Amino acid sequence: MIQARGLTKDFEVTRTQTVHAVRGIDLDIAPGELVAVLGPNGAGKTTTMRMLTTLVRPTSGTATVAGVDVVADPATVRRHIGYVGQGNGAGHQQRGADELTMQGQVYGLDRAAARRRTGELLEALDLTALARRKVADLSGGQRRRLDVALGLVHAPRLLFLDEPSTGLDPQNRANLWDHILRLRAEHGMTIVLTTHYLDEADTMAERVVVVDHGQVIADDTADGLKRTLAGDRVVLTAAVAGTAARVASIVEALPGARDVRVDGARVEARVADAAAAVPELVLAASAAGAPLLEALAVRPTLDDVFLALTGRSLRESADATEEAAA
Repeated sequence: MIQARGLTKDFEVTRTQTVHAVRGIDLDIAPGELVAVLGPNGAGKTTTMRMLTTLVRPTSGTATVAGVDVVADPATVRRHIGYVGQGNGAGHQQRGADELTMQGQVYGLDRAAARRRTGELLEALDLTALARRKVADLSGGQRRRLDVALGLVHAPRLLFLDEPSTGLDPQNRANLWDHILRLRAEHGMTIVLTTHYLDEADTMAERVVVVDHGQVIADDTADGLKRTLAGDRVVLTAAVAGTAARVASIVEALPGARDVRVDGARVEARVADAAAAVPELVLAASAAGAPLLEALAVRPTLDDVFLALTGRSLRESADATEEAAA
């Protein structure tokens, strides 16, 4: 559904300064996949999304979306894709149903077909009762569902979701995703998602692509990334004062243990299988005269993956160049 090779994008900030926002991205996404594209702000993911959706022309490289070249035939690409951006797409003083009908007509549906499609989407996204209300009078969650409906009005094969749940409370986030996943299951859509909620990527996506400094730095399932890049952790608390160093030496002797740290009575380390390691460490510590007060097995999260990949959490301030591209 998507194939990119050596995709780059440069922005000329001044006559003497060029920012290389995307530095040669290769990407393959198969039909029917749900793929999360993650990365710190300014990493290049938004620019990449905008190249794939024909909103920004690549500096070099090639990309086909739904089998169509994004540079040679952007109009056809747009007919095959739906795009839900970060901002609200509907006019605030317009009625939701009118916006959907107008969007359908823009995509070539006659008025009767556009109205039928509007009714289908309003029902599918639980918006029927709100059809005649102005967009400005809708809640944040209702507006985001309307944005998704606008992206689906022409029944695209591929849907791009750019941070679709940002700013929503947990209940509205869950509700929005229930609707998106149900529609995906019913229609077999391919979905490409960007999000700063790593739990969404962890639970929703079949693959996670991490972008930083304009390049793909990881591409795997969430579990695969956690297993290979972060690893399980054990957290041990010595019961006897002054024995933490002895506990640490026991952990260091465990095959595959790494990053052993001591903080007072607390010892932490990365291990291959925390659940299997904890009983072994408890017995070994007791036998060595350094019994444990507490022993925890901790499974890694995608946050741990980010720290392992980039050495930092997601950046809070957006890179000015990517914002300009948006």
